[in-house]
Amino acid sequence: MSFSVALLSWAATEYKAQISAAGQLDYLHSAIRWGADFILKAHTSPTTLYTQVGDGSDHSCWERPEDMDTPRNLFKITESSPGTEVAADAAAALASAYMVFESVDPDYATKLLEEAKALFEFADKYRGSYQASCPFYCSFSSYEDELLWGATWLFKATKDVQFLTYVSNNQKWSDVVPEFSWDNKFVGAQALLAKEYLAGKKDLAIYKTHADAFVCSLMPGSGAVRIQTTPGGLLFTRDTVNLQYVTSAVMVLFYYSNTLDSAGIGEVQCSSANFTNAQIRAFAKSQVDYILGNNPLGYSYMVGFGTKYPKRIHHRGASIPSIKDHPAKVACGEGFADYFNTDNPNANIHVGAIVGGPNSGDAFGDVRSESIHSEPTTYMNAAFLGALAPLLDEKCRLQLPLDDRASMASTS
Repeated sequence: MSFSVALLSWAATEYKAQISAAGQLDYLHSAIRWGADFILKAHTSPTTLYTQVGDGSDHSCWERPEDMDTPRNLFKITESSPGTEVAADAAAALASAYMVFESVDPDYATKLLEEAKALFEFADKYRGSYQASCPFYCSFSSYEDELLWGATWLFKATKDVQFLTYVSNNQKWSDVVPEFSWDNKFVGAQALLAKEYLAGKKDLAIYKTHADAFVCSLMPGSGAVRIQTTPGGLLFTRDTVNLQYVTSAVMVLFYYSNTLDSAGIGEVQCSSANFTNAQIRAFAKSQVDYILGNNPLGYSYMVGFGTKYPKRIHHRGASIPSIKDHPAKVACGEGFADYFNTDNPNANIHVGAIVGGPNSGDAFGDVRSESIHSEPTTYMNAAFLGALAPLLDEKCRLQLPLDDRASMASTS
């Protein structure tokens, strides 16, 4: 949730004019506020953050949200049972949201920033990986990336030199990685801090070096490729909801190439080739086009967009009829028998949701039980907003009916 809020907030500040012109800014603000409010409520004391509701046993049931009767146990991190990743990630979410609401709702923004600072202090003072105490969704990349991510957003929000000093003093944590995800935030911090380096903060040079390396790890023909593409041209990181890595990578590629343009730098130098910013953006756009249907199957991986899209997504509320149409309770096992284990299309079209996508051979079966391909996530839609918004500029505006553009943005 924190990663989703931060991505939405990043897009809201970076592409405010484009999103506003599309008539979607108010919807975006509402989505950010919903997530930020949840995080605020979960932070009940300076050293207490509730991190999860439910214990994962709900995976054994296939029920609508209205029918849920699985345990709703609460889990938290404290100074004696820390989870630096979660606290720092929440700090980043609230600091980035502050930048969205600073001019819209100053009192609310002030609260966001106060809580962001407190969460970062908690994360940094009581360091300990969430991997050691997580009840279900864990961290696999340790906490250094989240600390850099949180400090970066706090510097952007406050311009306080203490946070700039923090990312400078801890630049040894930064690493060359070929993905940007809910578990690994290095690339996001690197792209943001590279902009600060290009603005004159020369002690942050390593972040630009690593941001360049990220670009080279993705661009075909770079000589430093670490992420291969499918035969149809889609970046393929791993076969577990792969589009999460594609959408976030594209968001960074657009942001970083535009950052280089603004700094008067025309290209990224890789070991076997140099890529102009225009080439980087063209590659990024090819990924957007693939997701929306320009692929070997002619399949849109955004539900409800185009004429051919997933009809059996791995989503309880979408697959079971609405309580308005089926008022009777759908029990835990009944949901599996009557709705999960069938080939019938879902009862409800989850318009705008992006699913995990095809396999490494561009194949997609539209099978509800294949969650790694058919499950939607908030962080995919959040990242895709940052991939679509730069395409709303007049020179490369997507040729879509207004109602389709609206549904794509509002569901993010």
